[in-house]
Amino acid sequence: MQEEAERVQAALGEAERALQRLVDARATVAEVLAEPPSVVEGLRSKAKRLVERGWARQARPGVFTALVVPAD
Repeated sequence: MQEEAERVQAALGEAERALQRLVDARATVAEVLAEPPSVVEGLRSKAKRLVERGWARQARPGVFTALVVPAD
């Protein structure tokens, strides 16, 4: 019974962290969209350079994600 409670608690903790990451991402998007188009275009071109250098990937047009680097 104790192990099950610990697993549930761990799952809830992970869900809470995932929700916080989503809230942070939405806030970042809102900040970027409030910027003038020239700033947004500058960020997009920097993200494209990161893709070219292998530091990020472009999931679909306009959607960039950082590559996960395994911990040593």
